[in-house]
Amino acid sequence: MITLINIGVNGILMGLIYGLMALGLSVVFGVIRVVNFAHGEMMLLGVYGAIILHHLTGIDPIFLSPVLAVVLFGLGYGLQRGLINRLLDKPEHVQFIVLAAVALILMNLQLMIFGPDAKAISVPYSLETFQIGAILVDKTRVYTSVVALLVALGLFAFFKYSLTGKKIRACADNHLGAKVIGLNHKHLYAVSFGIGAGCVAIAGSLVSILFNVTPHLAPELTLLGFVIVIIGGLGSMGGALFGGVLIGVVQAYAGYFTEPSLKALFSFGLLIIVLMFRPEGLLKQS
Repeated sequence: MITLINIGVNGILMGLIYGLMALGLSVVFGVIRVVNFAHGEMMLLGVYGAIILHHLTGIDPIFLSPVLAVVLFGLGYGLQRGLINRLLDKPEHVQFIVLAAVALILMNLQLMIFGPDAKAISVPYSLETFQIGAILVDKTRVYTSVVALLVALGLFAFFKYSLTGKKIRACADNHLGAKVIGLNHKHLYAVSFGIGAGCVAIAGSLVSILFNVTPHLAPELTLLGFVIVIIGGLGSMGGALFGGVLIGVVQAYAGYFTEPSLKALFSFGLLIIVLMFRPEGLLKQS
């Protein structure tokens, strides 16, 4: 029983990281109605950015995450303002092809610069744990999950209480109405894409101390993000966080009772079940 509790707790903590990753994808789709096929590649920009800055400065990647968030926000803002806004009136398949091309460009640039070898960051507390009774929890998972949860709560508060957040929600709810009242929807769309990129930058900097990554991992991360947001509910921020936690727990127990390589099997199995019985996702759009 103690072993099962340990697995569940670690699954929840890892799921919060997944939730933050999916949150960025959910924000972009919920506001702009564009599926970002370069999501995983942008997350790896956060990973490799954390690795470079850590080697240059020796600073813990957790504390580097705000810097990376600002950089990726600028990249996301520029990508939306300069490219994606031009595609909003195009057929959906055109948007998919262009964003898939962006993903391939980013992945191949990462391969050229960093190579195919797995990379990660070792921090002083990598092998340390917190002990609560008989429960053992990795310090890295605790620290990273706390940061992920705080960022998610901050994002929820931003969209609910800030003026810019309310404008973005207005654009998401009624695009034409937002234009009629004079909102600069192109700017707000770019801000939304930048926020999504900033979320995955932070998630990437946190992942850099959790496990090894290679550029070829990016499509898998993108696919995992899609699974999470579909399970939680497309466009639902709360659903993205809940879906991430759910997938984290499912994968943790699947890796224990079966082979670790079969974790994805159970994630997709859960996706099929949700699509069969609740195709709109577990939580409504927020």
